[in-house]
Amino acid sequence: MEGPKEPPSLDPRAQILLKTLIERYIHEGQPVGSRALSKAPGLEVSPATIRNVMADLEEAGFVASPHTSAGRVPTARGYRFFVDSLLTVLPLEHAQVRELESRFVPDQPQRLISAASNLLSGLTRFAGVVVAPRNEKSRIRQIEFVGLSERRVLLIIVTSSGDVQNRILFTDRAYSAGELTRATNFLNENFAGHDFDEIRVRVADEMSRLRADMSDLMAAAIDAGEAAMAEKDSSAYVISGERNLLEVDELSSNMDRLRELFRLFENRTGLLQLLDLSRNAQGVQLYIGNETGIASLDECTVITAPYKVNGQVVGSVGVIGPTRMAYERVIPIVDITARLLSSALTAAE
Repeated sequence: MEGPKEPPSLDPRAQILLKTLIERYIHEGQPVGSRALSKAPGLEVSPATIRNVMADLEEAGFVASPHTSAGRVPTARGYRFFVDSLLTVLPLEHAQVRELESRFVPDQPQRLISAASNLLSGLTRFAGVVVAPRNEKSRIRQIEFVGLSERRVLLIIVTSSGDVQNRILFTDRAYSAGELTRATNFLNENFAGHDFDEIRVRVADEMSRLRADMSDLMAAAIDAGEAAMAEKDSSAYVISGERNLLEVDELSSNMDRLRELFRLFENRTGLLQLLDLSRNAQGVQLYIGNETGIASLDECTVITAPYKVNGQVVGSVGVIGPTRMAYERVIPIVDITARLLSSALTAAE
């Protein structure tokens, strides 16, 4: 399990109390008071001592006191310490693994990816997500400029795979039909078969052959084309079970934050950047609360793991849920799903 690390800075007694508090909070979902902790099995500590330790933990940022309760709840920092230093992850039983294996019969990659996403959401009751293998950069088969009005031009992009992307350009001046035809011919004659990164470099070398106002049109077309291809790539993941998050009390109690979360799922780009981080890492990754760097995930945990085809990492699987989750259960589910998807995709090659 990887992620931002907190240095061990708690004595054994504080660690035991923090572990007990977090496990109880995850199980019950209610702030945990010192009196309840004093009654926990195996804790031979006086209530006064517990209160002092809890005050120290709160001052250090591992727990917090909700305004409406005398008890305390874990913070993102507390969860991070718990996951890194105190958690014991129990592997799935062989019967459970065999049951999961039966869901991953070698098949078309897209069906396997959808199956993995549905499996993650079904087993955890949170949102399951799988980043699909990235294809090579889309190369351009054809580009066309079509005048719409005095200063609006439609850019039509046809990729080598047959995808069609349309973008409207707002130009500084009006372009005649003849100028748009010449620009279309120039791009198709010189840059068909290249991606937009290559086109940008080569157009820079060709600018001397273009009038200044035509180079402005080319620059606008390249910017719009790159944005269109990036948006196309950002849809390269499958997410299932988003509605499960409506049933999570910690998330559904704040509808504004929940709407932000669903907008993130729709927008995709920011979440894809986070999920892509695990492609370059080993094993299971955890991003708790603000560790994600995405405001709408501040009350969530994202658990991911990379998957491979023929030994090469090509994507990642993950679960998005509240910070209050059964980590010892969800972590092995994410891990085994990544491994089974890797095996099935490799066998389907």
